[in-house]
Amino acid sequence: MASSENQGRIDKEKQRAAAQALRWVRDGMLVGLGSGSTAAYFIQLLGDALRAGQFQVQATATSLASEVLARSVGIPLVEPRRGLRFDLTVDGADEIGPQLALIKGGGGALLREKVLATASDYLLIIADSSKLVPQLGHFPLPLEVVPFALPWVLDAIAQLGGDPTVRLDKKKAPQPALSDQGNLLIDCHFKSLPDPAELALQLQAIPGIVEHGLFLGLARAAIVAQDEKLVVHRLGAEPVDAAGFEELP
Repeated sequence: MASSENQGRIDKEKQRAAAQALRWVRDGMLVGLGSGSTAAYFIQLLGDALRAGQFQVQATATSLASEVLARSVGIPLVEPRRGLRFDLTVDGADEIGPQLALIKGGGGALLREKVLATASDYLLIIADSSKLVPQLGHFPLPLEVVPFALPWVLDAIAQLGGDPTVRLDKKKAPQPALSDQGNLLIDCHFKSLPDPAELALQLQAIPGIVEHGLFLGLARAAIVAQDEKLVVHRLGAEPVDAAGFEELP
């Protein structure tokens, strides 16, 4: 299959997963809006539904880019405040492993994504079939790092076998890419992560790492599109056809 044909198939899968997630939104919800290409499809569809009068919701976005998109499609946004809890956050993932363990942050929004995921009653992941993996680690693990601490963080990650690289700004290379918070983004090439929980503890102990892209124990469900089929993956349950769900299971 040609690369362009494969990309077209993946894009259609992303759209199907996003459309299915929209069926789980209910009137009056406070919704967390994820970042990345799959989440962008959901944001656009959510805006369409609001304009059509299907329901009313308010939202907070996990990145400046998602915030701009949400405003452009008419989604009312609320600012962070104490006591704010989200009924539902819909976000993508770079990898979905066993027990809904995730690698996120390929788009550089891992800190805000984890903040909203932690502040949500239900984190729903939407993804195309390429994101489902038997073991995490093929996708480079992102880190958000305070600039001052960069040399020591790189040394520590190298000692863990992570082969770290500083992410470059695609539009301004060789300048480094920066997060929305102005921090550096580091990609760690572990290749395989047999024990993500242990690695998460090791990363948390390294001064200067603001956040890492391992999302463990946060996702409640994932809608994964596989060609024409939509499958819901949940903790402790066998994958099932998404057609059986009209709301949060």
